[in-house]
Amino acid sequence: MAEEAARRAVAELPLLREAAGPRDREGWAGRLKEEYRALIQYVENNKRADNDWFRLESNAEGTRWFGKCWYVHELLKYEFNIEFEIPVTYPGTAPEIAIPELDGKTAKMYR
Repeated sequence: MAEEAARRAVAELPLLREAAGPRDREGWAGRLKEEYRALIQYVENNKRADNDWFRLESNAEGTRWFGKCWYVHELLKYEFNIEFEIPVTYPGTAPEIAIPELDGKTAKMYR
């Protein structure tokens, strides 16, 4: 059931057609615009579904992202810093997302 919900959520987002990464200065600007459009649409969809769970912003180049994510459990809100950098080989290589406050708290790595 969760897999079907994820498919529906992805189907509502605009497709990313530009295959450029940060190394390709000219193409990267187009890819970054596509990324922002998809991110804005995702946030709007989440707000409509009352499923708002993060805030992100980036540096001017769009290569370093940071913000907050949160989770509500038993009426308690747990909020964490979140950060990641876009690898120079993106979109061929996925970014590694880090939640620094949880690093080292369990055997699982929060990256």
